[in-house]
This record gives sequence, structure tokens and C-alpha cells, in this order.
Amino acid sequence: QVQLVESGGGLVQDGTSLRLSCAASGNFGDISTMGWYRQAPGRQRELVAVISSGGSTNYADSVKGRFTISRDNANNRVDLRMSILKAQDTAIYYCNARARKYLTSTFIDYWGQGTQVTVSS
Repeated sequence: QVQLVESGGGLVQDGTSLRLSCAASGNFGDISTMGWYRQAPGRQRELVAVISSGGSTNYADSVKGRFTISRDNANNRVDLRMSILKAQDTAIYYCNARARKYLTSTFIDYWGQGTQVTVSS
């Protein structure tokens, strides 16, 4: 089982920056990808950014050039630095980790509880 604990959400003004952090703990084999998703009211959860264990990244078009994802493999941690925030970025942000279930070869997606990011215009 993997526990993901997020931190760093809050209320900010548009044009400013915010950093989200997520740390994984528990019993698991290894983590392949870690990432951030978000869900705005009335909308489906969508990918924001993901990063592989090797450092390859993928971003949603809407955040390219504004958001940066980074990862600390030794500490099973992933950060999302968000800059030039817009009202459209308002959502609950969820941390995701695709981890190998302990003592198996099966990878499972684990989710954090979510952290609210609100950007006021």
C-alpha cells in the first residue's frame, strides 16, 4: 500500500506562483511515474504533468511553459511548481504514483487526497 501526502495548495492571485509537493510512503516495490492531475468543479479529472523515474516529463498543453514538475527518487517525492497562475487553474490537485505492489510485479495507480488551489482574478 502507498500513501501519498500532498501539501502546498491555497488561495493566490492570478499571475503569482505556487508550489505543490507530494511524498509517497508505505510498502511498495518501485515507482514508475509520478504526476499531478486536477479536477475543476463540473469537469473531469485531467492530467497536469507526469514524470518518469528517469526524468522524462509530459505536460498538458494548458500548462506548458508555466508549470514545472520535478522528482526526488531517493525520497519518493514529486513537486509541481506553478507560475503565472490563472483563474482557469483553479481546481483540486491530486498527486498520483504508479507503484509496484509490494512483492509482486503488478503496478497500481495510487492517489493522494487532493489539495485545493484557488486563483483569484
